[in-house]
Amino acid sequence: MIQPLYALVFGEVAVILVLLFRTPLRKPLLILLDRLKQGRGPVVASTAGGTLFVIMVSLLYNITTIQNRSVEAGGVNPTDQVLLANQLLEASLLGFALFLALMIDRIHYYIKEVRMLRKHLEAVKRLDQKSEDVKSKEKGKSKAVEEED
Repeated sequence: MIQPLYALVFGEVAVILVLLFRTPLRKPLLILLDRLKQGRGPVVASTAGGTLFVIMVSLLYNITTIQNRSVEAGGVNPTDQVLLANQLLEASLLGFALFLALMIDRIHYYIKEVRMLRKHLEAVKRLDQKSEDVKSKEKGKSKAVEEED
């Protein structure tokens, strides 16, 4: 189970790097994330995240059980050491994968917000420029009328 977790973590890191820097892959990835967050996507993602969280809690429970068993026995069993190291690695990889998934979600949200704010700012700038053009034309007309009088 360790190899798929490593693949998941490295894949999530790659997605975060693509989202953070302006690369040609950023736009298709944003479109893909937008589509994943529509319809049944959030339900599937929360179910998968919940399942991974339950597995992580189960691994942490097994880790504490192994530690308590070694304390009660008074010595450390080599088999328990191997099991402990393996389950500790799996639990930490699962926790890291869940954290990176949360980071991907937040980065996607902030990129969308920045995009909407830029569009709004451009619209406000255009309206401001149009109103200034109208004011300057009115001032030009009023000066022309005053010069004729």
